[in-house]
Amino acid sequence: MNQRYIHNFIWIPIFIIGFGNVCFGLFWLLHPEPWMLDQIPNEVLIRTSFDTLFSAEINTYLPDYLKVIYRFFGWWIITIGLLIIVYVQITKMGTFLARNSILGVLLFVLIGIIYMVYIFIPKSPFKLILVLQATFWFISAYSSTLIKE
Repeated sequence: MNQRYIHNFIWIPIFIIGFGNVCFGLFWLLHPEPWMLDQIPNEVLIRTSFDTLFSAEINTYLPDYLKVIYRFFGWWIITIGLLIIVYVQITKMGTFLARNSILGVLLFVLIGIIYMVYIFIPKSPFKLILVLQATFWFISAYSSTLIKE
């Protein structure tokens, strides 16, 4: 296969992971009730419904607290996505070190997140996103083995 095409299969999947993170971070950042994006797994984890949780007088301001936490989470995901995009744009994953550095970090993060999701919130609708991100990672990692320095 043409080395140019192989190179595109190295950097484009990682760029897509970064862009996807920015998009998903925006969902958590801008949604009026971001904890409802994954309502079912959250309610399974806390073993009660949000309606029951919010109805207790002591939890009057819990929705405000959750908004702050989820907004912070959204900014964190956006930041990671932007850092991935900038790294890919600057390096174009053109060297062995550039490729293996980002692939190693992303592998570590993906394994950790997949573990957390499958152990603590196995009914999460975001499992599909993790599968897609892992697929993009594998495409990039495999293509990295085909490129000639």
